[in-house]
Amino acid sequence: MVYVDGGSRGNPGPAAAAFVLHDAAGNRLLARAFVLGKTTNNVAEYTALLRALEAASALGATDVSVVSDSELLVRQLTGLYKVKSDAIRPLYEQASDLRNQFDGFRIRHVMREQNKEADRLVNEALDAGRDIEEGAAEPQRKIRLGVLISGGGRTMMNILDCVKRGELNGEIAVVISSLSSVAGVGKARNAGLPVKVVRRKDDPDIDAFSGHIVKELDAAEVDLVVQGGWLCLWNIPPQYENRVMNIHPALLPSFGGKGMWGHHVHEAVLAAGCKVSGCTVHFCTNEYDRGPIIVQRTCPVADDDTPDTLAERVFEQECIAYPQAIRWFAEGRLQVEGNRVKIRQTVLESER
Repeated sequence: MVYVDGGSRGNPGPAAAAFVLHDAAGNRLLARAFVLGKTTNNVAEYTALLRALEAASALGATDVSVVSDSELLVRQLTGLYKVKSDAIRPLYEQASDLRNQFDGFRIRHVMREQNKEADRLVNEALDAGRDIEEGAAEPQRKIRLGVLISGGGRTMMNILDCVKRGELNGEIAVVISSLSSVAGVGKARNAGLPVKVVRRKDDPDIDAFSGHIVKELDAAEVDLVVQGGWLCLWNIPPQYENRVMNIHPALLPSFGGKGMWGHHVHEAVLAAGCKVSGCTVHFCTNEYDRGPIIVQRTCPVADDDTPDTLAERVFEQECIAYPQAIRWFAEGRLQVEGNRVKIRQTVLESER
């Protein structure tokens, strides 16, 4: 994972560039900032990327995923914008050559608050008037996830892919399926994940069913329970309060409740004539689709949408929202107050 940022106080003005390199587990390997003298923001952004790719190559990286808060840089490197500036063109060509050295290269745009480490280094270098280098940080413990499924396991696989790409510092400690024959069970086993089947019909009542689930979660020592297409109500015990998340394919509190799952939700959204839909990640309570909302993402509803086409567009947002909520939980940034979740900007090391 490569985080890059550049800044200029004056544009052109005194400028600096910075990068932070993380390994696939989310541990910081190296962080550097460089004072550039007087130049523009765009030159600083490109310089940060060039220095970062050089450092990643020197460390032997074969696959890199770059994060930048420069929309221009990202759009130029993904071919959405042409490079018109004579000052930028040679930097763009250097970046293109460097990225071809890696077997895998991805770059995506984020907001500045999601790129805080690199942004901090840029400003520290500008304030100090000198280059800055920071070494590896103490590795953070991986968050252990318990994933509950009742179907195809698409959400589970998205989370696993995020872990493999280094976008989540976690591991799936156990997968619990409420059915034995669904596709998600096969996907989990093929991925080498530990799978437990806990069927509602095998227990005499909901308390026994819930106890069976909790027993498996406890045995796997999970930190967070992630429901991904889980269709069974279970009694969440006090020790798991605000430690169970769910994702719903609509903007709660609308289109939620018993029976509102999968295509039933999208059919209801279309029948209501909504112009916008989306997804909601929330902490679970012992009621369907209730509990404090963590994050919501939206997408448009097209005039010619079917439940299938709308479902695909909503799922694109789910693939962003769920990892984001899990990441905030792992960073200790979620603060529940009543039925509201506040997302703290920073967390003291002593609170982790």
